[in-house]
Amino acid sequence: MVNSLTRSGRCLLAGLALAVLLPTTIQSASAQEEAYKRTANANALVSNDAVTESQPAPRSTRKSASRSEKGPYYVDFRARTAASWGHAFVWYGKTSERAVEVAGLTPAGETFAYVLGHLTLVPSETGASYGDLDPDYLTANYRIYLNEADAQRVFAYIKKLQANSPVWNAETFNCTGFIGEIASFMGLKVPHRWQRPEEYVNNLKAMNGGRQIVRLAPEE
Repeated sequence: MVNSLTRSGRCLLAGLALAVLLPTTIQSASAQEEAYKRTANANALVSNDAVTESQPAPRSTRKSASRSEKGPYYVDFRARTAASWGHAFVWYGKTSERAVEVAGLTPAGETFAYVLGHLTLVPSETGASYGDLDPDYLTANYRIYLNEADAQRVFAYIKKLQANSPVWNAETFNCTGFIGEIASFMGLKVPHRWQRPEEYVNNLKAMNGGRQIVRLAPEE
Protein backbone atom coordinates (compact mmCIF):
# COMPACT_ATOMS: atom_id res chain seq x y z
CA MET A 1 0.00 0.00 0.00
CA VAL A 2 2.84 2.36 0.92
CA ASN A 3 4.69 1.53 -2.30
CA SER A 4 1.52 2.16 -4.28
CA LEU A 5 1.07 5.58 -2.67
CA THR A 6 4.73 6.37 -3.28
CA ARG A 7 4.45 5.50 -6.93
CA SER A 8 1.27 7.58 -7.18
CA GLY A 9 3.03 10.50 -5.58
CA ARG A 10 5.92 10.24 -7.99
CA CYS A 11 3.57 10.11 -10.95
CA LEU A 12 1.73 13.16 -9.63
CA LEU A 13 5.00 15.10 -9.23
CA ALA A 14 6.14 14.06 -12.71
CA GLY A 15 2.84 15.19 -14.16
CA LEU A 16 3.05 18.56 -12.42
CA ALA A 17 6.63 19.02 -13.63
CA LEU A 18 5.60 18.17 -17.17
CA ALA A 19 2.71 20.61 -16.99
CA VAL A 20 5.11 23.36 -15.92
CA LEU A 21 7.88 22.57 -18.40
CA LEU A 22 5.76 21.83 -21.48
CA PRO A 23 4.58 25.41 -22.13
CA THR A 24 8.14 26.65 -21.61
CA THR A 25 9.49 24.07 -24.04
CA ILE A 26 6.85 24.95 -26.62
CA GLN A 27 7.50 28.65 -26.15
CA SER A 28 11.26 28.11 -26.52
CA ALA A 29 10.79 26.09 -29.69
CA SER A 30 8.42 28.73 -31.02
CA ALA A 31 10.93 31.47 -30.21
CA GLN A 32 13.68 29.58 -31.99
CA GLU A 33 11.45 29.11 -35.02
CA GLU A 34 10.58 32.80 -35.08
CA ALA A 35 14.27 33.72 -34.75
CA TYR A 36 15.07 31.41 -37.65
CA LYS A 37 12.31 32.93 -39.76
CA ARG A 38 13.48 36.43 -38.86
CA THR A 39 17.03 35.62 -39.89
CA ALA A 40 15.87 34.03 -43.13
CA ASN A 41 13.63 37.00 -43.92
CA ALA A 42 16.44 39.43 -43.09
CA ASN A 43 18.82 37.61 -45.40
CA ALA A 44 16.24 37.67 -48.18
CA LEU A 45 15.60 41.37 -47.69
CA VAL A 46 19.26 42.28 -47.51
CA SER A 47 19.83 40.40 -50.76
CA ASN A 48 16.99 42.26 -52.42
CA ASP A 49 18.21 45.61 -51.12
CA ALA A 50 21.71 44.91 -52.35
CA VAL A 51 20.54 44.67 -55.95
CA THR A 52 17.73 47.23 -55.94
CA GLU A 53 17.38 50.81 -54.81
CA SER A 54 15.24 51.91 -51.88
CA GLN A 55 12.28 52.62 -54.18
CA PRO A 56 12.09 49.77 -56.74
CA ALA A 57 10.54 50.52 -60.10
CA PRO A 58 9.36 48.30 -62.97
CA ARG A 59 12.15 47.15 -65.24
CA SER A 60 12.60 49.17 -68.38
CA THR A 61 15.27 50.22 -70.83
CA ARG A 62 15.39 53.66 -69.21
CA LYS A 63 15.91 52.17 -65.77
CA SER A 64 18.71 49.94 -67.01
CA ALA A 65 20.44 52.90 -68.61
CA SER A 66 20.16 54.87 -65.37
CA ARG A 67 21.69 52.03 -63.39
CA SER A 68 24.53 51.73 -65.89
CA GLU A 69 25.27 55.46 -65.61
CA LYS A 70 25.39 55.24 -61.82
CA GLY A 71 27.89 52.41 -61.91
CA PRO A 72 27.75 48.67 -61.31
CA TYR A 73 29.23 48.84 -57.78
CA TYR A 74 28.18 50.61 -54.59
CA VAL A 75 29.11 51.56 -51.05
CA ASP A 76 26.15 52.04 -48.73
CA PHE A 77 26.74 54.02 -45.52
CA ARG A 78 24.24 52.76 -42.96
CA ALA A 79 23.09 53.29 -39.37
CA ARG A 80 21.00 51.01 -37.20
CA THR A 81 19.54 50.88 -33.73
CA ALA A 82 21.41 49.15 -30.91
CA ALA A 83 20.98 48.62 -27.19
CA SER A 84 22.54 52.01 -26.45
CA TRP A 85 24.05 54.48 -28.90
CA GLY A 86 23.43 52.76 -32.21
CA HIS A 87 25.91 51.58 -34.83
CA ALA A 88 27.28 52.87 -38.15
CA PHE A 89 28.70 50.56 -40.81
CA VAL A 90 28.88 50.02 -44.56
CA TRP A 91 27.52 47.55 -47.05
CA TYR A 92 29.45 47.25 -50.29
CA GLY A 93 29.32 45.09 -53.37
CA LYS A 94 28.04 44.76 -56.92
CA THR A 95 24.53 45.89 -57.82
CA SER A 96 23.88 42.83 -59.97
CA GLU A 97 24.77 40.35 -57.23
CA ARG A 98 22.77 39.28 -54.20
CA ALA A 99 25.80 38.97 -51.94
CA VAL A 100 26.78 41.92 -49.76
CA GLU A 101 29.96 42.66 -47.79
CA VAL A 102 29.71 44.35 -44.39
CA ALA A 103 32.37 46.39 -42.61
CA GLY A 104 32.17 48.30 -39.34
CA LEU A 105 34.08 48.85 -36.12
CA THR A 106 32.71 47.32 -32.91
CA PRO A 107 34.20 46.14 -29.60
CA ALA A 108 34.97 42.43 -29.57
CA GLY A 109 32.91 40.68 -26.92
CA GLU A 110 29.77 41.37 -24.94
CA THR A 111 28.49 44.27 -22.82
CA PHE A 112 31.57 44.41 -20.57
CA ALA A 113 33.85 45.15 -23.55
CA TYR A 114 31.51 47.93 -24.70
CA VAL A 115 31.46 49.55 -21.24
CA LEU A 116 35.22 49.20 -20.82
CA GLY A 117 35.69 50.74 -24.27
CA HIS A 118 34.37 54.04 -22.90
CA LEU A 119 37.38 54.16 -20.58
CA THR A 120 40.20 52.61 -22.57
CA LEU A 121 41.07 50.82 -25.79
CA VAL A 122 39.57 47.36 -26.25
CA PRO A 123 40.03 44.72 -28.99
CA SER A 124 37.77 45.28 -31.99
CA GLU A 125 35.87 43.40 -34.67
CA THR A 126 35.43 44.84 -38.15
CA GLY A 127 32.96 42.53 -39.88
CA ALA A 128 29.20 42.19 -39.65
CA SER A 129 27.70 42.52 -36.18
CA TYR A 130 24.26 41.55 -34.87
CA GLY A 131 21.56 43.56 -36.63
CA ASP A 132 23.67 44.75 -39.59
CA LEU A 133 21.74 42.50 -41.98
CA ASP A 134 18.30 43.15 -40.52
CA PRO A 135 16.37 45.91 -42.35
CA ASP A 136 14.07 46.34 -39.34
CA TYR A 137 16.96 47.91 -37.42
CA LEU A 138 17.94 50.37 -40.15
CA THR A 139 17.59 54.07 -39.25
CA ALA A 140 19.50 55.79 -42.09
CA ASN A 141 21.45 55.00 -45.23
CA TYR A 142 23.30 56.79 -48.01
CA ARG A 143 24.28 54.80 -51.10
CA ILE A 144 27.05 55.81 -53.50
CA TYR A 145 27.62 54.16 -56.90
CA LEU A 146 31.05 53.49 -58.39
CA ASN A 147 32.51 52.26 -61.64
CA GLU A 148 34.59 49.08 -61.58
CA ALA A 149 38.02 50.69 -61.39
CA ASP A 150 37.04 53.00 -58.52
CA ALA A 151 35.22 50.19 -56.72
CA GLN A 152 38.36 48.05 -56.74
CA ARG A 153 40.29 50.86 -55.08
CA VAL A 154 37.59 51.59 -52.49
CA PHE A 155 36.98 47.94 -51.64
CA ALA A 156 40.71 47.37 -51.22
CA TYR A 157 40.86 50.39 -48.91
CA ILE A 158 37.98 49.05 -46.80
CA LYS A 159 39.74 45.72 -46.33
CA LYS A 160 42.98 47.49 -45.49
CA LEU A 161 41.14 49.65 -42.94
CA GLN A 162 39.64 46.54 -41.38
CA ALA A 163 43.06 44.90 -41.13
CA ASN A 164 44.52 48.02 -39.49
CA SER A 165 41.78 48.70 -36.93
CA PRO A 166 42.64 46.36 -34.03
CA VAL A 167 41.05 48.44 -31.26
CA TRP A 168 37.79 50.22 -30.44
CA ASN A 169 37.16 53.18 -28.17
CA ALA A 170 33.97 55.18 -27.81
CA GLU A 171 35.77 58.51 -28.17
CA THR A 172 38.65 57.94 -30.56
CA PHE A 173 38.28 54.74 -32.60
CA ASN A 174 34.53 54.38 -33.03
CA CYS A 175 32.10 53.25 -35.72
CA THR A 176 31.32 56.70 -37.14
CA GLY A 177 35.01 57.49 -37.41
CA PHE A 178 35.51 54.18 -39.20
CA ILE A 179 32.95 54.82 -41.93
CA GLY A 180 34.14 58.44 -42.09
CA GLU A 181 37.59 57.19 -43.13
CA ILE A 182 35.95 55.34 -46.01
CA ALA A 183 33.88 58.35 -47.04
CA SER A 184 36.94 60.60 -46.91
CA PHE A 185 38.91 58.19 -49.11
CA MET A 186 36.07 58.38 -51.63
CA GLY A 187 36.39 62.18 -51.72
CA LEU A 188 33.22 62.92 -49.76
CA LYS A 189 32.82 65.69 -47.21
CA VAL A 190 32.73 64.14 -43.74
CA PRO A 191 30.96 65.34 -40.55
CA HIS A 192 32.65 65.11 -37.14
CA ARG A 193 32.56 61.65 -35.61
CA TRP A 194 30.95 62.55 -32.28
CA GLN A 195 27.38 62.13 -33.43
CA ARG A 196 24.80 59.41 -33.14
CA PRO A 197 25.16 57.01 -36.09
CA GLU A 198 21.77 57.98 -37.55
CA GLU A 199 22.64 61.69 -37.42
CA TYR A 200 26.09 61.00 -38.83
CA VAL A 201 24.81 59.17 -41.91
CA ASN A 202 22.08 61.75 -42.54
CA ASN A 203 24.58 64.59 -42.18
CA LEU A 204 27.04 62.80 -44.48
CA LYS A 205 24.33 62.68 -47.12
CA ALA A 206 23.31 66.30 -46.58
CA MET A 207 26.88 67.63 -46.67
CA ASN A 208 27.40 65.97 -50.05
CA GLY A 209 24.11 67.15 -51.50
CA GLY A 210 22.76 63.61 -51.70
CA ARG A 211 25.00 62.85 -54.68
CA GLN A 212 24.81 59.22 -55.74
CA ILE A 213 27.82 58.94 -58.04
CA VAL A 214 31.47 59.29 -57.10
CA ARG A 215 34.51 59.36 -59.35
CA LEU A 216 37.81 59.03 -57.54
CA ALA A 217 40.73 61.29 -58.35
CA PRO A 218 43.37 59.62 -60.53
CA GLU A 219 46.09 57.78 -58.65
CA GLU A 220 49.40 59.60 -58.52
